[in-house]
Amino acid sequence: MAGYRVVDVKVDFYDGKMHPVDSKDIAFQIAGYFAFKECFSASRPCLLEPIHSVEIRIPEDCMGKVMGDLSSRRGKIQGMEVEGTFQVIKAHVPAKELYRYSSTLRSLTAGRGVHADDFSHYEEMPREAEHKVVEESKKHRQHVGEEE
Repeated sequence: MAGYRVVDVKVDFYDGKMHPVDSKDIAFQIAGYFAFKECFSASRPCLLEPIHSVEIRIPEDCMGKVMGDLSSRRGKIQGMEVEGTFQVIKAHVPAKELYRYSSTLRSLTAGRGVHADDFSHYEEMPREAEHKVVEESKKHRQHVGEEE
């Protein structure tokens, strides 16, 4: 769809025979290529995006602003705890939405908030974002093709 690696696809071949005179390896490769292409286009392929686990330590008076910001970044709150004078928010946030998050968090908390994030898993990308990525990929491939 966008030039990325395809995962979680299974194709079963049946009724193929090897004949020492008429069969060639390339014929089986071509058959596999077209079988995959047909299967892929008939399925509902989607793009996956990396999701990070985020732990954010903030003063209690900043909770509303930080929670609102996480929601705007498509974050999913996993839990909240109290550690001394700090609130600890645990959430899953798409990696793309964490770009420059440290700066934003410092602004929202007047420099009193800190966060740590780590890769967690992949999830299906929302359709609107997926279409945008696919279109950007097509434009990029056209642009690269024109340069060659």
